[in-house]
Amino acid sequence: MIQNYFIVAWRNILKRPFFALLNIISICTGILFSLLIGIYILGELQVNRQLRQAKNQYFLTSEWRDPNMGIPLTTLGPLAKRLKEEYPTLVANYFRGDYITSIVSKGDKHFRESMDIGDSTLLTMYGFKLLHGDATTALKEPFSVVVKKEIAFKYFGRTNVVGETIQIQNFSNTNHDFRITGVLDDIPENSITDLNNDNHHQLFIPASSSSFFPRADREDWTISSFPSYIELQDGVTAKELELPLKRLIAQNAPDGIKENLTVKPIALTEYYLTKDNSLVKRMLYALSFVGVFILLMAIVNFINISISSSSTRIKEIGIRKVLGGLRNQIIIQFLAESVILVSVATVFALLLYPLAQPVFGNLIGKPIPGLTAFPLFFIAFPTLLILLVGVAAGFYPALRLSALKTSDSIKGKFQTVKENIGLRKVLAGFQFCLAGIVMIAAFIVTEQIAYFFGQSLGYTKDYIVSSQVPRDWSPLGVQKMETVRNEFAAMPEVINVTLSYEIPDGMNGGQGLIYRVEQDSTQAIAAQFMNSDEHFLATYGIPVKAGSFLTAATATDLTKVVINEAAAKAMGWANARDAIGQQVKFSGFAPICTVTGVTGDYHFNSMQHKIPPMVFSHVKVANTYRYLSFKLKPGNTISAISAIEKKWATLLPGSSFEYRFMDDTLKRVYKTEIQLQKASYASVVLSLVIVFLGVIGIVSLSIQKRTKEIGIRKVLGASTSSIMMLFIKDFLGVLIISWIIACPVAWVIMNNWLSNYAYKITLTALPFMGVVVILTLLTVLLIILQTKKAAHADPVKSLKVE
Repeated sequence: MIQNYFIVAWRNILKRPFFALLNIISICTGILFSLLIGIYILGELQVNRQLRQAKNQYFLTSEWRDPNMGIPLTTLGPLAKRLKEEYPTLVANYFRGDYITSIVSKGDKHFRESMDIGDSTLLTMYGFKLLHGDATTALKEPFSVVVKKEIAFKYFGRTNVVGETIQIQNFSNTNHDFRITGVLDDIPENSITDLNNDNHHQLFIPASSSSFFPRADREDWTISSFPSYIELQDGVTAKELELPLKRLIAQNAPDGIKENLTVKPIALTEYYLTKDNSLVKRMLYALSFVGVFILLMAIVNFINISISSSSTRIKEIGIRKVLGGLRNQIIIQFLAESVILVSVATVFALLLYPLAQPVFGNLIGKPIPGLTAFPLFFIAFPTLLILLVGVAAGFYPALRLSALKTSDSIKGKFQTVKENIGLRKVLAGFQFCLAGIVMIAAFIVTEQIAYFFGQSLGYTKDYIVSSQVPRDWSPLGVQKMETVRNEFAAMPEVINVTLSYEIPDGMNGGQGLIYRVEQDSTQAIAAQFMNSDEHFLATYGIPVKAGSFLTAATATDLTKVVINEAAAKAMGWANARDAIGQQVKFSGFAPICTVTGVTGDYHFNSMQHKIPPMVFSHVKVANTYRYLSFKLKPGNTISAISAIEKKWATLLPGSSFEYRFMDDTLKRVYKTEIQLQKASYASVVLSLVIVFLGVIGIVSLSIQKRTKEIGIRKVLGASTSSIMMLFIKDFLGVLIISWIIACPVAWVIMNNWLSNYAYKITLTALPFMGVVVILTLLTVLLIILQTKKAAHADPVKSLKVE
């Protein structure tokens, strides 16, 4: 019996191949996009969850009274260790990292690599697997190193390199041999080895080697620059750590820290999703809604086309009832057709998945796993999808058509014509509404990202290239780098060059408290310290608002200070000129300083955050630096980069010229937003495809039904344009109502999204009106193209149609 349902269903599908194809394409598109979105979201939700004892792992984050006083991602160096030592019944293990980049050499190969100097617990605490080596001893000895397998291939051409040595350079330009004691297998994305966009660590060095570089003492309670993680004992909750954390900080930290710092453990399983004001989580929500929207649009297409073609099935239903067919049997027959169509669409979606997988992966900037990598429960997804979508798409048409009276069915009479037309319009309006929301959202996301990269940055990003340089953090080292800087600046391809510790990428060197000399330290504001030479503003095109910037003559004069406008306003000087000559003090620093310059504000971090107060000091003060930034002359940048690379090999032998344009740096800062933008573009295309497939189907069916009417109108003198308007008017009312609903909904959604940014575009009518006009014109054009043939048809032939 069941077999008979499916045989008859297949024959009915083949009788109407055009409409079956429209349904298959739209359902296939919806399912394929849902699969891609679903597997991507699943992968993002799994970040950190595959680590050993993930449910007990926590990341210690810092909340400062003033956010500019410290970095949320790091905390006091000794804290995690002391928690384990003094509260062993609560804390089972700990790990503290210290992220650096340095030159790694083997023979004639020299590359700058990202590395982590951390506790020996790294491998055993998180269960990272080694291809070669012993995880329990690999990070015990000084001057040992564990490398990822790609590093082993990069320097040796093989993975079994345990016992081999590589040279690593420290910040005094000294090299030392490090013995490879382990080679890491591929590890899933996580927040330990991949803490942020710029920290994908390739080498792991034990903390016992930190003095070689040298690095800050991780047992010093005055230093809060260490990413720290803990593992709780089974059954212990994060709330139980509140009192121990407060007690340790109160007993050991200096007053300036204990009064302003609160340390909060964040579950490692949640951290990736909730960091940066839950940016990743919000993007996943957006993608989830878009995926559901597109699948709903495909289902609506199916229902609409089924209802529109219902008049061709009325007599068939009547005959079935006369021959004894029950209503339940008729419903099953229609559902069987629906399930077959969805099954075919699902098979095509699975066949197309390997082709779409790399395209979608490139679009969002992350690899998407293949079908064979799907988790076991995901294998059941296509079957569940076939049943859910098949029933959802076919249930209403089956229910309505099977409810017709036998006499009306035999006569070909549909009692609920008005209801049928009304429902079709509601469904079509629903599709247009969803498509409009998706398109408006894509426009606004694009506008906001353009705003990120526009002139509002406060500095000129065009033709600026930055590269990290070998470290020699000593007066002689700075002097050598100034000589190197002058050599580069003399090149004809270069306008200017600056040596600095920071570039505008959100990774600043440190914070401090500053206050006016007539005030006390309780009124101090937190400011970010920016270390550069005197050429920084000229290279980046940042204006001086009052006074002067750093100079070579006063480079080491600690009593002169340059601040930005945000710092001046925070300390009570509304006008930059009012700050010049004013005296200020720094907490923990005795000398009184005089403000000699005020710079314009510029975005050092993401526009989610307000521009913080900044204090500029010369690289000669602390003798620390990381970057050379080049302002290139407009023109042939390829030849300019090539010339710099040749000069680099002469001036800085033994280090590679690994450069990055400022545009690429900003793309890393706004990585998640750009992923959302690209995904929204794909959503717009797919939603338009599904909507227009629905328009094609409905208009085609309408033309079939009204062929005789068109013939009569032409005989009575109707013009081609008036016949086209008949069909256009059917959609205009639907479109108008759709826009009335879509625009306010899109405004609420996007206004909420923009509220997460301190600096954002102002919502105007342009994206809303633009989408309304574009989608309306495209729909009208599509209808005209479809009705053109029918409007020009011979009326005599049209009148003969049965």
